[in-house]
Amino acid sequence: MFRTGPRNLITDVAGLSVGNAADARLKSGLTVVLCDEPAVAGVQVLGGAPGTRETDLLEPQNSIAAIHAVVLSGGSAFGLDAASGVQAALREKNIGVEVGGFRVPIVPAAILFDLRNGGDKDWGRYPPYRELGYEAVQAATADFAIGTAGAGTGALTSGLKGGLGSASTVLDSGVTVGALAAVNPTGSVTVGHGRHFWAAPFEIGDEFGGLGYPAPFPEDARKILLKYRDRRVGGPEEGGNTTIAVIATDAVLTKAAAKRLAISAHDGFARAIWPTHTPADGDLVFALATGRSGIELSADAAIDLFAVAGATMARAIGRGVYAATSAEGDLFPVWSSR
Repeated sequence: MFRTGPRNLITDVAGLSVGNAADARLKSGLTVVLCDEPAVAGVQVLGGAPGTRETDLLEPQNSIAAIHAVVLSGGSAFGLDAASGVQAALREKNIGVEVGGFRVPIVPAAILFDLRNGGDKDWGRYPPYRELGYEAVQAATADFAIGTAGAGTGALTSGLKGGLGSASTVLDSGVTVGALAAVNPTGSVTVGHGRHFWAAPFEIGDEFGGLGYPAPFPEDARKILLKYRDRRVGGPEEGGNTTIAVIATDAVLTKAAAKRLAISAHDGFARAIWPTHTPADGDLVFALATGRSGIELSADAAIDLFAVAGATMARAIGRGVYAATSAEGDLFPVWSSR
């Protein structure tokens, strides 16, 4: 039996805090995951249209051993500025790798496309994401909002608003796994046009409605529902997508194992979104290992960790859409309207 941590958030993993910042007029925002101490990290990109910063250094063969924060941002390529704001805030706190007498915060980042979502993107010469990144660091805490918040503020799925989701799982070994996802895929998180989530088999309690799977499955369950192909719901005829996420654990992992954790968490995308990892998505998962539990897993226990990573990610995706709330100017309805 799986059980959640006390918050059912990624911050149930000891050593992490999360900050959101958003602009309602813009219909966009960002989310930062801060590490109390530098954390071992990895990354896996499986979408065909990624937008990233500082991801190459996370590969196991490269020399940076640990990082200080991760940023998930809206704004397409403009949102990569958010990491600069996070860096500025961390530098003020004297956080970073010491290089020749300078402190350099290591802040990998990824973005999703939320430009054509009904928000006012006429921001002038410079986009606002750097300042939002700075604000998100100041707002970081163990308890944070999901749904229409942070990087999920302007997110859309096929026919529904997307959102920011999070979930956690505590293993029998005492290790905690947490997931955070900004859910903005071209595909659908529900079975056909109904209310049932693809992630239903992994749901704990009624964290995203407790509906299970439909019985029988509807005729449109096999239909490939894409954000801008499904004209049942009005919206722009073209636009961007991408689900970006963080999987975290308090287990002790190497960089290679963190890479494997990120790979495994992508299984949660496949369990919760259909279709996923398309050429129109920039799907990416960052992995963080804080090591705060002090537990080094055996080969057998590691299999449980990687399996639970996918299940926890699927739940986070479902929760992000389930918790979305309506706002003026929305192009798509929220899940609760179904």
